[in-house]
Amino acid sequence: MGAARGRGFGSVGGGRAAEAAEVAAGALVAGAARMAKSSGENGPRAPAAGGSLSGTRESLAQGPDAATTDELSSLGSDSEANGFAERRIDKFGFIVGSQGAEGALEEVPLEVLRQRESKWLDMLNNWDKWMAKKHKKIRLRCQKGIPPSLRGRAWQYLSGGKVKLQQNPGKFDELDMSPGDPKWLDVIERDLHRQFPFHEMFVSRGGHGQQDLFRVLKAYTLYRPEEGYCQAQAPIAAVLLMHMPAEQAFWCLVQVCEKYLPGYYSEKLEAIQLDGEILFSLLQKVSPVAYKHLSRQKIDPLLYMTEWFMCAFARTLPWSSVLRVWDMFFCEGVKIIFRVGLVLLKHALGSPEKLKACQGQYETIEQLRSLSPKIMQEAFLVQEVIELPVTERQIEREHLIQLRRWKETRGELECRSPPRMHGAKAILDAEPGPRPALQPSPSIRLPPDATLLSSKAKPPKQVQKEQRRTKASGQLDKSPGPNQAAVVTASGDAFPPQDVSPKDSVPQPSAPQDLAHHHSRESLTSQESEDTYL
Repeated sequence: MGAARGRGFGSVGGGRAAEAAEVAAGALVAGAARMAKSSGENGPRAPAAGGSLSGTRESLAQGPDAATTDELSSLGSDSEANGFAERRIDKFGFIVGSQGAEGALEEVPLEVLRQRESKWLDMLNNWDKWMAKKHKKIRLRCQKGIPPSLRGRAWQYLSGGKVKLQQNPGKFDELDMSPGDPKWLDVIERDLHRQFPFHEMFVSRGGHGQQDLFRVLKAYTLYRPEEGYCQAQAPIAAVLLMHMPAEQAFWCLVQVCEKYLPGYYSEKLEAIQLDGEILFSLLQKVSPVAYKHLSRQKIDPLLYMTEWFMCAFARTLPWSSVLRVWDMFFCEGVKIIFRVGLVLLKHALGSPEKLKACQGQYETIEQLRSLSPKIMQEAFLVQEVIELPVTERQIEREHLIQLRRWKETRGELECRSPPRMHGAKAILDAEPGPRPALQPSPSIRLPPDATLLSSKAKPPKQVQKEQRRTKASGQLDKSPGPNQAAVVTASGDAFPPQDVSPKDSVPQPSAPQDLAHHHSRESLTSQESEDTYL
């Protein structure tokens, strides 16, 4: 694993004639893996402005322009610092008129948006309860789209990144302050300016957005030194940084790489090759016309799906569609990525009329590189994805088939990836983790040794009458018996003990985990300042 293994993906998913020639020669898979390991095939790399970003974050601001750092840091955004102060920014943060900006969009009515925000706040403040009992409702709301003001927080909860952060306090800061491996730092630094250069966060060389992106990617190379850095991780991390601070983005990136897309960013790209075969096999059922055409042209899936899958369509779709796809991806897992790929293939190559312009390999790949805006439009694409009947079970069954074929033709996999988790529910069930319970503020406070009464217990007035009669007859014991308990009213006043039958009493919890009956198991509270990140 050297610095040259910056594992690019642009050249693998390209549509150049040389690549088509490799397909015809029957050497595509090996050629794609070779190209993917080379960091220099995406063209000449310009040196980063403002000095090197390598090392700890203290060195990020140093360089020829360090004298102006304080002045620029007071500006509203990196776009102002880079001379774009007078240019208009769309609601996603892209400079209007740039490649990433969008035209007219379907706006959600303000009243509907506020209602959705209220519902999402309720879910996020009672997350464990919703995940345990109403996961289908969460899925439906993710399909409708997460409100922009809560999207970053929701992604953290859905991916398990919030729990991961709580389980590893201070870990990101420790990695951030470490110097890092020089063989990765240089490759990461040279990739920074390629990530959404027309977004206000990343438009400025050496600006705040690029600094945070460098910190997140460097931290991952230290967190998983056996994997190192892959170029396809940069756009994933950049999208996360648009919605949350660096530490939260780091743990979400960890979850994407380890739970949602395990093995995608390893050296040999074996996982992405397997998923390419799975996608191609599923295409036979979804669109036989497209399947037959790609088979006849002998076009390997790696040529068109590598960038789609490794970047989760962040560099393919219009931005509004990217966000909706990611909302569903974090909730339901990789099946959303498969569905999006199948929908695009079906509508790009799924009819004889569309194939008239795709007579050869080169024309076909160009068709997939320049997809029609109509099929990528948010409302159309999301509805098609939701309705496409491709399930986790189908994907896993096909995975076993392709894995068996791989072993028969190529031997054992060199990269042993952890099992893939299909969405938020699977991640929560597989890794519940030691999570603190939400501390309620009860209006009724009981002594530590008190036992709750059931609904069958006598009301306080009747208890008082019985107590007066007992005093009069001199039968009141000085110490409570084994089956006695204190009665507490709503005002907090405690009455003397009374007899409670075993069937009416509620036993005390025998272990800490039983406290779930009295306390919410909510671990992801809403009291942190970074919960809503705009």
